[in-house]
Amino acid sequence: MKEILDQAGIRRSLVRITHEILERNKGIDNIVLVGIETRGASIAKRLQENITLFEGKTIPYISLNVSYWRDDAKASDKLPYETMDVQDKKIILVDDVLFKGRTVRAAMDAIMYYGRAKEIQLAVLVDRGHRELPIRADYIGKNIPSALNENIRVHLLENDTEDGVYIK
Repeated sequence: MKEILDQAGIRRSLVRITHEILERNKGIDNIVLVGIETRGASIAKRLQENITLFEGKTIPYISLNVSYWRDDAKASDKLPYETMDVQDKKIILVDDVLFKGRTVRAAMDAIMYYGRAKEIQLAVLVDRGHRELPIRADYIGKNIPSALNENIRVHLLENDTEDGVYIK
């Protein structure tokens, strides 16, 4: 595996994304961070911590399991019982890798199930291309063009033993 981003590179990317979110939204009013489980949720938590550091206020953070809304869901997948307050909020949807777009579509379906968000923006650590759906990220840590047969692996301290992005 070849390392694409190390711990410092991930930190720099997330600090930049945080500043871009704050600039585009002119602050933090009415923003909710929604992280797609598992690593997207960890990244959203880091963004929340950065925003608290830079703005002095904490914004809401939600960890979202999208398995029920995926187009390849099994009949055994049950609707999660959690609720989300998304009505009239600016949602910053966060994931680790944007690939074909299907996970993001499932996450948007979940958000819309819980209410009508004012706006949904997408932040990803890695955009690797190969979209099957017309979905694009508003905030990107790193563009990594890749072949379909290659794998991008994101490792985060919260979920793994290190921070790093690798291609194999």
